[in-house]
Amino acid sequence: MQNIAIFTHIKRQRGVSLFVVIVMVMLSMLLALWGSRTALFNELIVGNDADYQRTFEAAQALIQDAEFDIQGLRPDGTACQPVAGKEFCREANIWFPVEDKEVFIELIPRLEAEIATKACIKGICAKRTGKQDFWKDKTTLEAMLPAGARYGQFTGADIGSASSKASHPILKNTNAGEGGWYWVEVMPYDGTANNSALITNGSNYLGLNLKPNVAYRITAVARGLKANTQVVLQSTYVRQKLKN
Repeated sequence: MQNIAIFTHIKRQRGVSLFVVIVMVMLSMLLALWGSRTALFNELIVGNDADYQRTFEAAQALIQDAEFDIQGLRPDGTACQPVAGKEFCREANIWFPVEDKEVFIELIPRLEAEIATKACIKGICAKRTGKQDFWKDKTTLEAMLPAGARYGQFTGADIGSASSKASHPILKNTNAGEGGWYWVEVMPYDGTANNSALITNGSNYLGLNLKPNVAYRITAVARGLKANTQVVLQSTYVRQKLKN
């Protein structure tokens, strides 16, 4: 009888050990699963942040390219010269005039007649009316994309080849609905206002000696490599003529 009792006690001990081992294995699996999910989550955060920064840089480059476009300059600061077979320099069809007559009699009426493209032609637009943040409305934005300007399209800025890893992956992407665009709104400025609302240091008025009497509002939209990444930047630019 004594031997049977000892055997039963040993069997019970073996059952407890198996239970402890199973619990430890399950805990190890949970820890491994938690570690893998944490690593995946961190990777997603880093990837999203990197894509946003990349897209933000593309939007900044588009703003700068639009300013060169308005000035009629190449990225190196030299005057833009037409290149055979290229669309550089806006030499014809649509351009940024330097005289009030060309702006108010020729350019703006022509832009306002372009209803289908939301009053835009090749990145030059009449002043928007109504809702200003058009990029928040998917239908409006998609309708404006074909009338937007791409990076380097009118300045000759180098976007690099499609296979080049050195070039910016967003700026060189010209697929439909992908990459980046900019639009420049031509907004008339009242030269008779005498800059009454523009004060520099509390006493001195800021003299906007414009030529022509317009301000340009630049809107740049860049879409990242990830589907949900999009950056929108806006900037106001004016061309001041030199005083004699």
